[in-house]
Amino acid sequence: MKLLNKFLLVSTIFVASPSLLHGQALTAVETAELGVESLLRTVAESKEFFLTDRARYFAEVSGVLNTFVDFNAVAAVVMSRFADSATPAQKQRFADILENTLTRFYGASLVSYNGEELIFLPPSNPNSDLRADTVVGMELRGGDTNLRLQYQMFLNENDEWKLKNLSLAGINLGRQYFTQFSALMTQYDNDIDLVLDNWK
Repeated sequence: MKLLNKFLLVSTIFVASPSLLHGQALTAVETAELGVESLLRTVAESKEFFLTDRARYFAEVSGVLNTFVDFNAVAAVVMSRFADSATPAQKQRFADILENTLTRFYGASLVSYNGEELIFLPPSNPNSDLRADTVVGMELRGGDTNLRLQYQMFLNENDEWKLKNLSLAGINLGRQYFTQFSALMTQYDNDIDLVLDNWK
């Protein structure tokens, strides 16, 4: 498979040139490709557990998501302006909550995946700044499935591309979760601990 060959090539380069581990080795698109292909493969191999052992199914999905998603960055996107008033412990707690939330949302959305074709879309607004956030679009096509996804990728402090926001079937999760977070902040008089206690 083309993607597997690419992954093996990248792995070989890493072994041959360890110094590349300290620089930007993969592009945003390559990182997204490897991540989503691995995720779809895991979903296909584990979906029988969705009905028989759901905890195991979501654990498998979470394991893959953690390889290319920065949940602390996701939490910062969702908290937005409220992040300035949150403690490091609260930010980490919310990142852990979002990991659980997104794993279940994403895992449940993809459980019907059955080997449909994955198409990566050309960038709609290519940026000349190679370090700027990059939106990677893709579609799952085939049968009754036509699911569009968009990954917002950013370069972290280690020059690794990571996902910090995503849209699934037209739903911008960062924006949707911010609306929920903001409503809870109003409801609980800006008490972040109570917001986190009541996040669903």
